[in-house]
Amino acid sequence: MKFEKILFHTRFREMALSALEAMLDLTQVGLKEVVLVHVIDREKVAFVPYGGYMKEKEAEIKKKARDRFEQWQAVLAKKGVKSKIYIQVGVPNAVILDIAGKEKVDMIVAGRKKRTLFEKVYVGTHLLDLIRRSPIPILMDKYMAEYEIDGKILTRVNEHIFDRPMLATDWSSPSSNAVDALKGLNGLATDVIVVHNIGVKISKAMSPAQLQELKTESRRRLKEYCRRLTEAGLNSESHLSSGRTAHEIIDLSRKYNSSMIVLGRTGKDWLSEYWLGGVSHRVAENSELPVLLIP
Repeated sequence: MKFEKILFHTRFREMALSALEAMLDLTQVGLKEVVLVHVIDREKVAFVPYGGYMKEKEAEIKKKARDRFEQWQAVLAKKGVKSKIYIQVGVPNAVILDIAGKEKVDMIVAGRKKRTLFEKVYVGTHLLDLIRRSPIPILMDKYMAEYEIDGKILTRVNEHIFDRPMLATDWSSPSSNAVDALKGLNGLATDVIVVHNIGVKISKAMSPAQLQELKTESRRRLKEYCRRLTEAGLNSESHLSSGRTAHEIIDLSRKYNSSMIVLGRTGKDWLSEYWLGGVSHRVAENSELPVLLIP
């Protein structure tokens, strides 16, 4: 997989330009163009009682967005990267996916909206829906993230996110596709960590002999994933763990000093994932690292 053209969606939050500049590391592996997208929620310019559509408000927002984007274009141009601007009113996810398809981008980059207390329980949100619907890899960007370890609140700045990616595999087709995506980072990534976790529910249902057989087979598969990466010119190492999967993935990413987590997006039932949160979503929400999800 190549990363020659990416879509960068922004709401112009703090550090947005820094997050875009972090994507420019991809010029080392062929990045040629960035599609800059800002979607204006309909609610901001919608009809109001006795007032109609707020055309002047829309024009004002679009002008501010274009001014910002033109400054960003100058930054991209200095790196030899072409760019296009899209500023549209509409439903964000629908607009993003429409532009991504029209422009034939290789990856969508979208930042996580800051969660409210309510959203810590209600896990649907804009980004989960985008991840669910997109046929294109999505990078959940986190240029700066706060997280907690041992009761301490720490801040991490994620600048060179492609240096040491960690692939957490569940042996699904999307996980296999993720290996092909990582091959596209040859020349940029210094190492790739490949991990697999044996979930608690699976291990509890097995006898010691069955569990040992599963571990042997899992190590064989990990070795095969690493072989594919090594043949593509990437250094790789594998690790097998057991426990609560989302927790283990985040713990392993810290233990092995990863710069990004890569996951295959599994095809679970949408409603169960929407309300309960699948592994991919829990990792994307709770890890301080950027998360790349591959369909």
